[in-house]
Amino acid sequence: METIIEYQVFFSEVKSRIREAQYSALRAVNKELVGLYWDIGRMICEKQIKQGWGKSVVENLAKDLQHDFPGESGYSAYNIWLMVRLYREYQGDVILEPLVPEIGWSHNVVILKKCRSKSERQFYLHATQKFGWTKRVLEQQIEIKLFEKYVLSQTSIQETTDC
Repeated sequence: METIIEYQVFFSEVKSRIREAQYSALRAVNKELVGLYWDIGRMICEKQIKQGWGKSVVENLAKDLQHDFPGESGYSAYNIWLMVRLYREYQGDVILEPLVPEIGWSHNVVILKKCRSKSERQFYLHATQKFGWTKRVLEQQIEIKLFEKYVLSQTSIQETTDC
């Protein structure tokens, strides 16, 4: 009987270790993918500035990438424009730029598209990284205006302590 219990504990430990390794690998792949998308956005911005390239470069790049990488998603013109937008929004921002690779691409896109202010983006970037929110949970938190509620609660706490 003890052998069975010991095995069950051992089996549980092995499963836990496998899950940890899978999660760690997924995070590493995600971080690399976001880094790639950041670099593509940066490269396009630099070419547009230095070479005077216009908007058609994105359309051409999307078509050529889809041709050379058939079956791989992520290289549509729409997605490439999001890469450019991500780079433009966060480049050089010492607070937000380091948070970008800490969460997945789809999370970054949601924050980029739905959050207006720097402080709101910072809040959701940090919270997503800290709490490991799924994309769906992040969308729900934005929909229920968690940031606004947080800011209001901080203001309310400040007002009560100022009295």
